[in-house]
Amino acid sequence: MTAPADLPTGADAPASRAASILSRPVALNGLTVPNRIAMAPMTRMFSPGGVPGEDVLSYYARRAAAGVGLIVTEGTYVGHASAGLSDRVPRFHGEEQLAGWAKVAEAVHAAGGTIVPQLWHVGMVREQGRPPFPEAPAVGPSGLRVGEEKATGRAMTRQDLDDVIGAFAEAAAAAERIGFDGVELHGAHGYLIDQFLWAGTNRRTDAYGGDAVARARFAVEIVEAVRARVSPEFPVIFRFSQWKGDRYDARLAETPQELEAILTPLAEAGVDAFHASTRRYWLPEFEGSDLNLAGWSKKLTGRPALTVGSVGLDGDFNRSFSGEGAPVRNIDELLDRMEREEFDLVAVGRALLQDPEWARKVLEGRFGELAPYDAASAKKLL
Repeated sequence: MTAPADLPTGADAPASRAASILSRPVALNGLTVPNRIAMAPMTRMFSPGGVPGEDVLSYYARRAAAGVGLIVTEGTYVGHASAGLSDRVPRFHGEEQLAGWAKVAEAVHAAGGTIVPQLWHVGMVREQGRPPFPEAPAVGPSGLRVGEEKATGRAMTRQDLDDVIGAFAEAAAAAERIGFDGVELHGAHGYLIDQFLWAGTNRRTDAYGGDAVARARFAVEIVEAVRARVSPEFPVIFRFSQWKGDRYDARLAETPQELEAILTPLAEAGVDAFHASTRRYWLPEFEGSDLNLAGWSKKLTGRPALTVGSVGLDGDFNRSFSGEGAPVRNIDELLDRMEREEFDLVAVGRALLQDPEWARKVLEGRFGELAPYDAASAKKLL
């Protein structure tokens, strides 16, 4: 693709093109995000008692001040006993916890950014260090963990379903009440909502199991309940994925038609944007098309889409910009795809952990200043 006529075509062209394409605002329902760069949700476990403190506030505000347009927080537990049992993962319920989150939202806004919490229920996923509390058993559609054939948890009852749906709706209402700009529902990576969507963990024979439409019913009812508790212009984002935990070969849908059967009811229920989680954003999702998973979600539903997957990294764990200031393959391909409107926002994870100034440097064309990703050093910059 040739550079637009109003952009330089010499040595400054890549930097100018990146700034032009990524700095455009984008609307998600009633929210205007100031640019096309989002911060991907990344679990941190830095909130003792589930309460986000000053370090959490600083962590997000620092990246908003450095040019990230939309921050999606780390996963936050909804108010259900089995949502998650780590004492250091933030909760999105409880007076002290919500007061902490209100301060985070205020700080991000003061820094010029927008922010949505990711609402989360782990379901049957075995969390690191999760104690076997009998009063909060692991629950899921069929009591199956990813990769298991024999149930090790409890299949959810009608009351369980209603309780979890209500917990998501209450968390979303709280998010709007305390000043957040929208919510993201975590329906990816083999966690509870995804356990219903995927046939590998959903063996139910009632209205919530069977074909793709039936497997999507639980997610649809969560979206409907959330939509009923928030104002019409309040954005609801839905994150989904093909892969599950460490099962990178798992697939929610083998064809665009199967994916459409899952996503269309969600869009009709009130999802405003889809966040399509992949490990490498540049890989095509289905044969016969170059579209990635985010591209397909936008094509099938007409809703805005966020892409994610090794953006700012070369491969899975290394940067995709050279130390000499010249962008390598991923930035050009990313810009090509955004110029074609394949997707609307790009979510960045590890690169923003390593370099809190990543967005500003990219928007200003300062590629040579980007710090290479290193797990040990990134932890010191959180």
